[in-house]
This record gives sequence, structure tokens and C-alpha cells, in this order.
Amino acid sequence: MDLSAINPTLLVASLMVASTPILLAAIGELVVEKSGILNLGVEGMMIIGAICGFAAAVVTGSPMVGFLCAAIGGAAVSVIFAVLTQYFLSNQVASGLALTLFGLGLSAMIGQSYVGIKPPTTYKLDLPLISDVPILGPILFSHDFTVYAALVLVLGVWWFLKYTRGGLILRAVGESHDAAHALGYKVVRVRFMAIMFGGACAGLGGAALSLVRVPQWTEGMTAGSGWIALAIVVFASWKPERVLLGAYLFGGVAILQLNLQAAGVSIPVEYLSMSPYLITIVVLVAMSANRAKSALNAPAALGRVFHASR
Repeated sequence: MDLSAINPTLLVASLMVASTPILLAAIGELVVEKSGILNLGVEGMMIIGAICGFAAAVVTGSPMVGFLCAAIGGAAVSVIFAVLTQYFLSNQVASGLALTLFGLGLSAMIGQSYVGIKPPTTYKLDLPLISDVPILGPILFSHDFTVYAALVLVLGVWWFLKYTRGGLILRAVGESHDAAHALGYKVVRVRFMAIMFGGACAGLGGAALSLVRVPQWTEGMTAGSGWIALAIVVFASWKPERVLLGAYLFGGVAILQLNLQAAGVSIPVEYLSMSPYLITIVVLVAMSANRAKSALNAPAALGRVFHASR
């Protein structure tokens, strides 16, 4: 066992990359749940985004086109969920689970011809001199654009929910759709747009996985990332800043366990592999230990069906 082989600077830089797919999916789901909708199809939208982005990047040779197609693919799949729950008033839990199964199956079919293919390299920010600064350079100035895009998105969602009229309307719909409807707000339209935004973010998260984190296509490569994103949103009490913390916690533990395996720590590999999921859940539950306070942050209309005629 040689723990001195673990470089703290590279560890922190790696955790930011590892956290990005989950962070993108989680921040999108936060917006969806703030509108009062519970979409359990995050895993399915992520895997569709992963294959759409991968296929588009390979065909065009452009990672940017890949990310764009991933967002479109995730949003397109989310429309199925939106139509089922907002127009046909289907059960949100059942529809979300069906969406996950649909996404996993469809992605496996589309991805059959892309196994073993290497995608084009995603552009990295590499500023002369600044990127070479010890510690801060590798941590802050040497990542691909998805890491920075995810951070900007978190900041944007926080600002949107807290300081804009649109954010106020979204939160009002999530708290009481009947009251929002009585005030003249288009509840279904607001929720439809929130669902599509969440789908696009999940698609981007999937593409960040297949084009950056693990630059290849493998069937089922999301491996539960969508479920972790859902857990992070709930246990982070629907707050963007805590979602960022939760995603970075998961990414940090995931990278640490890989480094510990490489260092030859005498712990069974199975325990190390399960540790990111276990520790993330334990810490986030501890963060939300005050149930009364956490319940106040939960959208009051979360999961409830809205019908304008009632």
C-alpha cells in the first residue's frame, strides 16, 4: 500500500470532472421538482443523451454538435413524460420508471454500431501561464468546458429561482398549482417547459459521461448516475448550492476509491466500489437531519396531478 502515490491536486481536479455528469442531471431535476413534478426518468434521459451525443460527435467530428444533440435528445425523450403526465394525467412515478426502461432499451439499440469507437476529443481550457500555476492551475484552469458550463448552470438556476419573475412563477406552480392557475398562470405550460429543461440537462450529463468522463460508448454506462442525481436533489433540500455540494461529494468519493484501489489498500474492491453511493447517501441524510426544516423546502405540490377543470 502506497498512499503517497495519491496526488491531492489531481484528486480535486479529477473529482470536478467526475461530478459534472451528475451535477448537470441533478440541477435539471431540481428545476423540474421545483415546478411540482417528480420525474424518475433521469437515468433514461441521461443514457439517451449519452448515445445521442456520442453518435453525433462521431459522425460530425465535433464534440459541440454532440453536446447539442445530447441536449435535444434528452429534451425530446422528456416530452414523452410531459405529455403523459400533463395531458393524459398519468401517474408520475410509473411514467418516470417507464421512461428509464425505455431510454435504456432505446440507447442499447442505437448504440450497437458505436461500441469500440473513440469519439473526438473535447476542447479543454488551457490558458498559457495560468494553467501552469501550482495547485490552482490544474484545479481551476485545465478542464473541458462542461465543468465550467455546469458551474455556470448552477449559478444561473440559483439566480433564476431567487431573483426573477419566471423563477417566482415556477416556485408558485410547485407550491400550489391551483392558486397559480387561479392567478392566471399557465401551469401546464410552465411544467412542460421545466420538464424539457430537466431533460436537456440530463442529456448533457449523459454526453459529459460518454464524451469526457469515459470517452467511449458502453451499454448502460450511466450505471445509476440518474438515481444518484435524484437522491441528491431530495436530500439537498431542493437548494442549488447543496446540489453542487452533493454532486462534488459523490465525485470526490468515487475518485478517491479508484485512487485507493490503485494504491493497493487492503479493502475488498467491492466495498470500495459501493462506497461512493453509500457515503453520499449517509452524508446527505445527515445534512437533512432536521426533517421539519427540510420539509419546508420541499415543493408542496410535488407529485400531485393538476387538472384545470377542478
